[in-house]
Amino acid sequence: MTALSAPAPATLADWAVRRAVLTNALLVVGGAAFTGILAQVSVPLWPVPITGQTLAVLLVGTSLGAARGSLSLAVYALLGMAGVPWFSDQTGGWGVIVGPTGGYILGFIAAAALTGWLAERRWDRRWFGALVSLSAGTVVVFAFGLPWLAFSLGLNLEQTLQAGLFPFLIGGAIKAVIAAGLIRGAWTLADRRASS
Repeated sequence: MTALSAPAPATLADWAVRRAVLTNALLVVGGAAFTGILAQVSVPLWPVPITGQTLAVLLVGTSLGAARGSLSLAVYALLGMAGVPWFSDQTGGWGVIVGPTGGYILGFIAAAALTGWLAERRWDRRWFGALVSLSAGTVVVFAFGLPWLAFSLGLNLEQTLQAGLFPFLIGGAIKAVIAAGLIRGAWTLADRRASS
């Protein structure tokens, strides 16, 4: 197959590196570590802090694709449950997962799968498509997190929305806009390199 007939890379990771077992493993572990680092960017709020985790989830899922992105967030969750202190505020352990924020962490896996799946279908190539994809990923995180929060704390619907959704709407929108800009900018650079 010649360079002219080679298929376009499905994701940013595919553009940057060749698919191989070792590179895929490094990307998965790197995505988990990146999420753990951004989790430490935190604004304390109870019961759910505002963190950089969701931004990381959106970037990891979109950059790596559905399989590697969701696997990366599964590694993040599993190692965090095993005690790696990379959940928000340098916490880790099983207690975090069964606590009020556990549903959000599990939702990260599904959000990365969705944003990665949409990226594989080129939603991330245009800014608006990326914004829609990343916003959908944010909704998935809340879809997992809010019922878990309500159950774990015995909250009614109004209390759940006050504690787990309303304080995060503006931040979630800002994270989606930032991620869309970063992803679109990365594709612009990739396109320039490919054409030169």
